[in-house]
Amino acid sequence: MHGGQAEEPSGEPAAARDGLVFGAHWGFLTFFAGLGGYHLAGLLLTVLVSGRVDEFDPLELPELGPVILLAFLPNVLLGLAPVAGSRIWGNGLRADFGILPDLRDLKIGLACGGFALLVGYLLNLVLLGVYGTERMEQNPLTELAGGIGDNAGWLVLAALVVVLAAPLTEEILVRGALWNGLERHRVPPWVILVLTALVFAYIHSEPARTLALIGQGLVIGSARLITGRVGASLVAHAANNLPPALLLFASP
Repeated sequence: MHGGQAEEPSGEPAAARDGLVFGAHWGFLTFFAGLGGYHLAGLLLTVLVSGRVDEFDPLELPELGPVILLAFLPNVLLGLAPVAGSRIWGNGLRADFGILPDLRDLKIGLACGGFALLVGYLLNLVLLGVYGTERMEQNPLTELAGGIGDNAGWLVLAALVVVLAAPLTEEILVRGALWNGLERHRVPPWVILVLTALVFAYIHSEPARTLALIGQGLVIGSARLITGRVGASLVAHAANNLPPALLLFASP
């Protein structure tokens, strides 16, 4: 029977077990699957681009743009497992994550995104004094701009990935799957905010900017904390990424 008192063979009420996989919320499984896929794809691309597999060298392709943009592939893969998990064990992206921003999400997201930019700028100034200009200027976006050059088409595509695709997959993974899993197991909201900010910084793999990334992650995550929806943190993340994406077109 499916009544309120129905029990599974384990003795737990059926309602208490909804959304659980191997005894934990499905968000944990999809989070680790997404993170594992991210690292595996990054490893494979590193091997391929270095030319150590069957003597295939992607850098010999006529245009460097497509090869450089492969660097974003692992990031895009971050969201696949949570999307699949939501369809299999959850109630869909809208119900599980609130992925489509509403008007309130837009307002709070833009406010948090602007504040995240300010926090990142101030913390990067501090880090600039610690690490120096040369090390702070080394980041994936500057390398990307240098590889693509002045090819407007590839620059536009790269900017769209930075502003839309990367925030979408990262938010689904971190402020979606991981946040939901922690929340389901009654972890205090402020702990979830801090943990997801740490994961956010870890995913970006920029040691010199870790402090700034944690600060920005806290502000972006605040949009999810305030609204309870990933749509708000997605807007905040996209707003935070917009100025760096525009700087791609200003790079020499």
